Amino acid sequence: MRTINISLPDPLKTFVDQQVAERGYASVSEYVSELIEKDLAVQRLRGLLLEGARSAPMGVVDATYFAELRARVRCRDVTG
Repeated sequence: MRTINISLPDPLKTFVDQQVAERGYASVSEYVSELIEKDLAVQRLRGLLLEGARSAPMGVVDATYFAELRARVRCRDVTG
């Protein structure tokens, strides 16, 4: 694992220390790591949404579509 140093203004450092203490993080590193992981997840989701927005429409998304989707997922869960 690599180490980086981050300089923060006093108000931000105070905020980070409060988050670590109040939210049960083991360390500032754990808090910052979680923030970065959440940001990565947001970026992945944004990319998927943009990809979907650029794709051609696939048809009607209605109750039947979702019923069939649930059935496919259930089948996958059973068959592994």
